[in-house]
Parts: sequence; C-alpha cells; structure tokens
Amino acid sequence: MATRMIAGIEVQVNDEGFMTDLGEWNKDIATELAKEEGIEALTENHWKVIDFCRQSATESGSAPTLRQITTGTGISTKELFSLYPKGPAKKVARISGLGKPEGCV
Repeated sequence: MATRMIAGIEVQVNDEGFMTDLGEWNKDIATELAKEEGIEALTENHWKVIDFCRQSATESGSAPTLRQITTGTGISTKELFSLYPKGPAKKVARISGLGKPEGCV
C-alpha cells in the first residue's frame, strides 16, 4: 500500500489516490483534496454531503451512490454536479477519505 503526504499528514492511499483508512482523514485533508479537485472552498452544502457520506460509509462499509447521497442529504443531482463538477460521487468519496464508490470507472 502506498502512502502520501496530505495537509502535512502521511496517509495510506490506493493506486488511484483514494485514502484507505477512514481514521486518517480530517477536515484539513478534505480541504486540500478539494483544492486538488478544483474546489477552492468547501461551503456548508459541501460539508453536508461530506458528513453524510462519511456517516453512510461508517455504517455500510462503502461509499454511498449518487442516489443515496441525493436522498440522504436532500441536495438535488443538479446541485451535486454544481458542488462537485464532473463526477460528484467519485469526487466526494475522495474528498471524504472514502474508497472509490462501486460502479465508478
């Protein structure tokens, strides 16, 4: 397993750059990963999605699907694409310190 420095912390990542240990994640890491994904600032709605995804992954063992995110947060698919352009489920999973969502290429 590879490691990487993110926000001054060495974390374990897989070959695609997704963190592999939920416990290593923190909000500073999320902020840095968001910037890498082209999101300069995380708004209240960004955090609402991130918090939902982390809670869901803790309960189910995997990152939630786009449909689960929209249902669980009340944020529409259109707004999710606005918050996390070009692949919101994959981007939010990466920023949230979760594994790659099933079904994502």
